[in-house]
Amino acid sequence: MTSRSMTMLAVGDLILDKPNAEFFFALAAPVLKTADVVVGHGETLFTSRGVNTFVEMIPAPPNDPSNMSAFPFAGFNVVTLAGNHVWDSGAPGIEDTIAGLRKYGIALTGAGMNIDEARKPAIIERSGTRFGFLNYNCVGPIQSWATADKPGCAFVHIITHYELNVSNPGGPPTIYTFIEPRSLEAMTDDIRKLRHICDVLVVVFHKGIINTPIKLAMYEQPISYAAIDAGADLILGHHAHILRGIEQYKGRTIFHGLGNFIFASMNSVNHRVPHLALQFGVSSVTEFFGPAPDTIERSQTIIAKCTIDGGNISRVSYLPCLINQQGQPEILKNDERGHQVFDYMDKITREAGLNARYEWEGDEVLIMSDKHR
Repeated sequence: MTSRSMTMLAVGDLILDKPNAEFFFALAAPVLKTADVVVGHGETLFTSRGVNTFVEMIPAPPNDPSNMSAFPFAGFNVVTLAGNHVWDSGAPGIEDTIAGLRKYGIALTGAGMNIDEARKPAIIERSGTRFGFLNYNCVGPIQSWATADKPGCAFVHIITHYELNVSNPGGPPTIYTFIEPRSLEAMTDDIRKLRHICDVLVVVFHKGIINTPIKLAMYEQPISYAAIDAGADLILGHHAHILRGIEQYKGRTIFHGLGNFIFASMNSVNHRVPHLALQFGVSSVTEFFGPAPDTIERSQTIIAKCTIDGGNISRVSYLPCLINQQGQPEILKNDERGHQVFDYMDKITREAGLNARYEWEGDEVLIMSDKHR
């Protein structure tokens, strides 16, 4: 095993639907390429063999396969694929995305031509240290899930229950979310198997409530804790499209939501209102999703950073970023703009009741556990 320190960087959702995809990474790529391991989430897939199998409320058309060149350009060597849009272009979207990533030598996990392939971990080795990655979709739709004979994504089934706790029929219910036991057992079994063959084990979840600041769904902490109890060293989350707080559990760090990193999409949600109206009887995006976060919240993102020594994560921090008007994430310093992201992360972490606390260390934000929370 190597004695030198290594660095792993992780970002959230990546949508590369616009031409010249490398442009969107131009400001961040020099830093990303300094890391030994870089991982991000492919929110939408890549194919030119369009098959309209839209089952999502807001379907995502496929990206041009040539845009996959942005991944090696920016230094990515692991891409996760388990998400709610994985089946929007059917089998061709999955097949062509997997083929394209392999062509560029990028490891992948979370999707496949059957459930066994989707649950197969991505494993890469750097200087004698083995990094293992698993990825699960927690947000549906059920049509996106892989089966024994159908392409799709790895998943953990989350059950939602609405309980009217007041004597007011038609009033707002309390929402409970629970992890279905069999799919949880399948996930923990995957983690235990991977634990024996890698040094650093990362579990990535597509989870959470979209565009809703601070709040974590009931299942989000238990599923993260279960993954760590089974052997995970780090938890990465995304899907909400805005940042979430951070916590530590048994000395392991949980990034509940990394937010968007690149959102270069030509598919506006507003263009889907007629589709939503037919399916769900809504007249506006706000009626369906609730008020969108303000521009500042949507422009803030972070890069998770882990230092690895002797095959173990020895230090966890984040790099604050702001996404500019051209859609490019810009890595910030310990200055006024960097403090804007720092203050927001501190706020959403405290208000969610999570136990992480943050300190600047140079131009990075060190993550520690606040024992008093």
